[in-house]
Amino acid sequence: MVSLNKASKPDMADLSKDHYVTTVVEDHETACWGCGLRLLLPSYSPIFKCGWCGAITNQNERKCEDKCFWWRRVRDRCFVCVLLSFMLFVICGGLWAAYPVIFSIGNFCGIIHSIIAVILSTTTVSMFSLAAFRFAGAPPVRQWGSYPVVGKGFLENHTFCHYCSKPKSPRTHHCRSCGKCILDMDHHCPFIGNCVGAENHRHFIAFLISAVISTIYVSIMSAYAAMHVWPTLPHRSLGYLNGMSSYVAWRILKEAVIAFLRSTLFLSPRGLVLVYLLFASVSVGIGLSVLLWQQLCYIYRGTTYLSHLSDQGGDDVGEKDCNNLFRFFGCPYSVSRLLPSARNSPKRHKK
Repeated sequence: MVSLNKASKPDMADLSKDHYVTTVVEDHETACWGCGLRLLLPSYSPIFKCGWCGAITNQNERKCEDKCFWWRRVRDRCFVCVLLSFMLFVICGGLWAAYPVIFSIGNFCGIIHSIIAVILSTTTVSMFSLAAFRFAGAPPVRQWGSYPVVGKGFLENHTFCHYCSKPKSPRTHHCRSCGKCILDMDHHCPFIGNCVGAENHRHFIAFLISAVISTIYVSIMSAYAAMHVWPTLPHRSLGYLNGMSSYVAWRILKEAVIAFLRSTLFLSPRGLVLVYLLFASVSVGIGLSVLLWQQLCYIYRGTTYLSHLSDQGGDDVGEKDCNNLFRFFGCPYSVSRLLPSARNSPKRHKK
């Protein structure tokens, strides 16, 4: 009995040990969409990069049916028509309402302002037309699907677009409103009914700059013309208000507002158009100025709006430099050549 118990002790010790369960990973065979080579991958890797051509495959990505494509196209066309109608109304209404007053000052002054108006109108409408009706930018054409054709690293970091059924370069995004892949896509603007990409980004920025300058000019000219066509303000005598106090100041302001509102009843159609042009140009100019500043900030950082959204929460990989602005507008001279002393000057440290 004693020997039997001694023999059973090692078995109990073995049972008390921890047991580790290991899982067997089953590999599965798949094909790279870029070069067609067969790859053996673990089952838990839905996203993989081909070691030969460099193409990235996402097995979980599938084409989704877009039921709102037709509605977005109609919306974009309506926005373009409304914006074109507004620009034509501002041009024609401004010429009809403001320029008789300007020509009454002098023919030379009227001719100068007419030339300025023609230049601003032509530039704004032409830049808008180029940004709206020019294709935003097509990605480079790549051959894919066959190993003898696709070379080493030929599709580096390219993904496959299930909507267009073709390779998509790293700087390309598919716009579901346009139904196309856009190179260097910044955003889809419904007001121009088109994407802002590599081919029309400069025209879009030029349109914003021209539109902001035009709204400032229209605001100044409409305010100046409205002052000349505004009827005389009816007012009452304020002689009964003696002294200076908050009550007196409030009464004066109240009487001025009432007189201004009464004078609008006698305003001519020309004056009504001028008032509308003033408020419309100021409000539109503020909105366009904010959009232009945002776009210039993205260009200064060397990124786009979509890249900024994808990089949120991470490190800013864009290099902030004024050379980005010069390169964007096609300037042949860099900031370092324009300002060599600012870059080469030694740094001084305070003791």
